[in-house]
Amino acid sequence: MNFFAVLFALMLEQLKPLPHGNAVHRGVVAWSKWCGRNFDAGAPHHATVVWLVTVMVPTVLVAAIYWLLATYSVLAALAWDVAVLYLTLGFRQFSHYFTDIRDALERGDEQAARQHLAQWQHVDVSELPRTELLRHAIEHSLLAAHRHVFGVFFWFVVLSTLGCGPAGAVLFRLAEFASRYWAFRSTTLDTPIHERLNRWAEQAFAWIDHVPARLTATGFAIVGNFEEAVNGWRRDAHLWAHENEGVILAAAAGAVGVQLGGAAAPGMTPDRSKTLNAGAPSGANAAVGSTPGDAPHNGHLVSVVRLVWRSVVLWMLLLALLTLAKLIG
Repeated sequence: MNFFAVLFALMLEQLKPLPHGNAVHRGVVAWSKWCGRNFDAGAPHHATVVWLVTVMVPTVLVAAIYWLLATYSVLAALAWDVAVLYLTLGFRQFSHYFTDIRDALERGDEQAARQHLAQWQHVDVSELPRTELLRHAIEHSLLAAHRHVFGVFFWFVVLSTLGCGPAGAVLFRLAEFASRYWAFRSTTLDTPIHERLNRWAEQAFAWIDHVPARLTATGFAIVGNFEEAVNGWRRDAHLWAHENEGVILAAAAGAVGVQLGGAAAPGMTPDRSKTLNAGAPSGANAAVGSTPGDAPHNGHLVSVVRLVWRSVVLWMLLLALLTLAKLIG
């Protein structure tokens, strides 16, 4: 049933994607604000309490609804799986930014591409050179694909196998959202928050994302240039400050043969910074601190899309085989 739930959710999301700034997103933002306002009194342990209430209460609620529906109808439980996955899993929640950036660059309109990237990541990229603009578009598209698809996929399958229905999808997406939300309020909105809450949310998501990040990197290696992806994973993951992000990006860079990393905001994703530097100097030092490979160009945008979709097919085929084996057994 897991295979069909994911398949139906992906199909539905492609046919009717959630609009930007939808009611569900607004509700999650309001819920996070309410939890922070009502459960954070400044004590060190309150950071843990806020995170647990923000992330685990909805997760347990989703599991409880699944248990209730499964008691009466398998089809109702499947429908609940699909509904929750539709809200948590899919490309269309971020792909319009990638498409707009790609189309603008293909038209030669770098200013429009910078505006789309700035709107997506809430940073000032007005001084980024074209190569760095492409690099950031590639990096954030890869990370978004992991956070919206592969990470959700992994935790959905794990907790669904344990009888919790789509609770894993909610766990991953809320943990990922919390790690960005508190950092965004602190660094971009200049809103005073409990710093321990920021650190705890980031660390909790790093734990939750440890295995999914490596499975995503493994998928990129299998469907791309396996040898270079594995070598990049081992050699270059340290270029990014966040280990899980480094594993994904280093493997993807090797899989498609593109330079990622570098001197522009090294080891930092823009959703944790207000600005990006102008980029690495040109010439012999342009690739210092980056992965080996060709400098980013428009063709790499197409290669990245193909890499991600091939990886989706890989994991869907694996899930289909597991589902078939379970039915036969």
